Amino acid sequence: MPNTPDPPHRITLTEHGPLLVEGPVEITTPDGSVHTSDRFTVALCTCRRSAIFPWCDTSHRTRTRT
Repeated sequence: MPNTPDPPHRITLTEHGPLLVEGPVEITTPDGSVHTSDRFTVALCTCRRSAIFPWCDTSHRTRTRT
């Protein structure tokens, strides 16, 4: 149907972990790099410890919580 708005994308905030975003997504990082994924859900790193930033690699699990 023409002129039908796209359905909203769901973003889930996880406690002590990544942002889960329903895909596909295009992410622009602070340095201007653009990263794309066509997966149905992606995990975005919020701790900046990931070796594959902006994607989460579960490096946050080694962080000590205070």
